[in-house]
Amino acid sequence: MSAMEPTLSGPVSIPVRAGIGLRPPHMALVMDEKPDAHWFEVHSENFFGGIEMIGLLERVRRDYPVSLHGVGLSLGSADGLRMAHLEKLGRLIERIEPGLVSEHICWGAIGSIHLNELLPLPYTEEALDTMVERVLVVQEYLGRRILLENLSSYLEFSHSTIPEWEFVAALSKRSGCGLLLDVNNVYVNSINHGFDAEAYIRAMPADAVAEIHLAGHTRKEHLNVPLLIDTHDRRVSPEVWALFDLTVRLLGPKPTLIEWDQQIPDFSVLQAEAALAEELMHAPIAITA
Repeated sequence: MSAMEPTLSGPVSIPVRAGIGLRPPHMALVMDEKPDAHWFEVHSENFFGGIEMIGLLERVRRDYPVSLHGVGLSLGSADGLRMAHLEKLGRLIERIEPGLVSEHICWGAIGSIHLNELLPLPYTEEALDTMVERVLVVQEYLGRRILLENLSSYLEFSHSTIPEWEFVAALSKRSGCGLLLDVNNVYVNSINHGFDAEAYIRAMPADAVAEIHLAGHTRKEHLNVPLLIDTHDRRVSPEVWALFDLTVRLLGPKPTLIEWDQQIPDFSVLQAEAALAEELMHAPIAITA
């Protein structure tokens, strides 16, 4: 990794508060008006090229803690780790000094073909070995622990031999990576694949979960089977809020992000969703006899 002249005062940790996913429509508002927000998360790849874009993110970073969330490393791809992508990520980390860095348990590219999708892995020992090996290389290269996010999915591999939640927990244990637990994705997959969402949450190692994501999903109608799509285009559903409440009570409060990537609303709507998350994160736990 090439050395770069530091431009900030040093890393700032992500607080155990509710943050907001910062997307281009709100960038100017955040820089100019500095609205009330505890922290922001951005997609890493949006800032890989161009001095202007990186300069904008540096301005945000001077006023707020920032987390980098990647969508393009394709850790589970059959053709190996994408070192050029990793090098770009490393340079961005040196420049921005984020509080957290995360990616997905998925693949989305092979050879020169990039599918612009986060695709699920077969949950097998072979896939687990591959992911552990890749994560160890990434963490060694970056010199830090990364977080990995559980994926939403709509099909399953017939030859999977490990329940998804056991695969995720084992990946963290064997590689030392942290987990970004997407509660909406757990709920979506529980409906799409017919498993117990609470059992999934209970299987997560509390000390490994370092961030939580919340987002809205869409229910497809008039189908023979239930199907939820992780659209990130609406408010968090009541069912996901209930699962988040359970998650906080089981695992403890974690830095929690409101994601909204399509049909992006006024910034005040995102602030209101973050305020709901804050209420559940810091609500007193009732003690029963």
